[in-house]
Amino acid sequence: MKALVLFSGGLDSSTCLALAIKEYGADNVTALSIYYGQKHDKEINASIKVAEYYKVAHKTLDLTSIFADSDCSLLKSSKDDVPMESYAEQLAHREGKPVSTYVPFRNGLFLSSAASIALSLGCSVIYYGAHSDDAAGNAYPDCSEKFNNAMNEAIYTGSGNALSIKAPFVGLTKADVVRIGTELKVPFELTWSCYEGKDIPCGKCGTCRDRIAAFEANGLTDPLMKYNISAI
Repeated sequence: MKALVLFSGGLDSSTCLALAIKEYGADNVTALSIYYGQKHDKEINASIKVAEYYKVAHKTLDLTSIFADSDCSLLKSSKDDVPMESYAEQLAHREGKPVSTYVPFRNGLFLSSAASIALSLGCSVIYYGAHSDDAAGNAYPDCSEKFNNAMNEAIYTGSGNALSIKAPFVGLTKADVVRIGTELKVPFELTWSCYEGKDIPCGKCGTCRDRIAAFEANGLTDPLMKYNISAI
């Protein structure tokens, strides 16, 4: 039994990687990191460090051209800045639409690409780290349980019942992910979640705010934030 993990180098996917390794063993796990035209490569660099830490096979894939026409604020092609607000604040003026950092159908594309690679590698399962906080309020609709179930059915059917998706956090919060990751001794200090590509996390973007709050909910301090006193 082998597993492929969609692996950004962030907190959620690193915890996913640790779960897959616990279940299948490092020799049977491959991490797949995808570049899609992000404004910075901090997460990709983090993915290399975490994969080396766990000694798992690590593959990369470049899907930049698919998002060439997108105005998503995460992408180099966009002139928009990443919002320095919580997701709740952003959603308040989005009229039910996803937030500006939603990359169009990213998880759908990533999972489809991962399915082809996973089948070629003889894997029976794809792990990815979607959780309920990202899906809340339609911020990232491709992180929802409904989306996950639909993609799982499509991939399972389309693979001849050979491959399925496992999203262990889809019904959990980011605080739950931090708790699980802490129990698994995930090296959170090696991960990167911030949408800014600076030396230290900004502490102000939506994902930084969620990450800080998730650690605080567990009575912990994000190890990356000890270097950014102004954000704590």
